[in-house]
Amino acid sequence: MPDSKRTGFHSAAGLIQYYDMEESRSLKIDPYAVLIMGIGAAVLVEILNWKFI
Repeated sequence: MPDSKRTGFHSAAGLIQYYDMEESRSLKIDPYAVLIMGIGAAVLVEILNWKFI
């Protein structure tokens, strides 16, 4: 029987370790800006779909 300390879901430990590290050079976008851009893109697509069909 395998040792219980060596078994388990190993990729979760990598994700936790990855997200614990803070990247200072990364691009930071406000979540509300992403939401507004998504809604704006959806409205633009619907307007163009209505106008050209």
